[in-house]
Amino acid sequence: MVEDNRRPLSVRSNSIIQKIAAYLAKRDFPSPNQISILSMVFALVGAVLYVSVITKTEVEWKLILAAVCVQLRLLCNLFDGMVAVEGGKSSPVGGLYNEVPDRVADTLFFLGFAYAIDAFVWGLVLSLFAMATAYIRTLGGSLGLPQSFIGPMAKQHRMALLTGASILAAGEWWLSQTFYVMYVSLGLLIIGSATTCITRLLAIAKALNQLHGK
Repeated sequence: MVEDNRRPLSVRSNSIIQKIAAYLAKRDFPSPNQISILSMVFALVGAVLYVSVITKTEVEWKLILAAVCVQLRLLCNLFDGMVAVEGGKSSPVGGLYNEVPDRVADTLFFLGFAYAIDAFVWGLVLSLFAMATAYIRTLGGSLGLPQSFIGPMAKQHRMALLTGASILAAGEWWLSQTFYVMYVSLGLLIIGSATTCITRLLAIAKALNQLHGK
């Protein structure tokens, strides 16, 4: 069941990633749980960078650095699980450290991103939908099913869009001092996350009916 509850990521089979994970697994510091906490630190830094965009100074660099923070957060998400599972360093509270920092990091990034374009309320809406996708996934697991990581806007897709939007927005600001890319991306993130909630609920309902022969 452990594998059923892990997000399927092809990057785990990358030889460089495996070597880094093996190196981390041999060390006492950082532990998998500490790596999970580090993901929130990167998210907080990224959120501060997004929020600081409202000053309209050094906007390009702030957006690019925020995109870097998004990717560093994803690396933390990757390595905490690999060090815990493949490295045999899992802990009784590992499940909490695996999930809670993810929800916090998502919220920090989305609120900061939305605040930068004066759309804080929509950032809250996006954060709620992102939490709902995770809730529905774990709900399926609690009902005896493998956790569903399907999209179209699962975590990795949200972070990829956030990264791309930040880089494109940096270019847009440099060219025209506008944020149309960020507005469109925020809308896509909200619609995609809401759609993901629906697709996961439908998939869970279908699986439960099949499980009980209906």
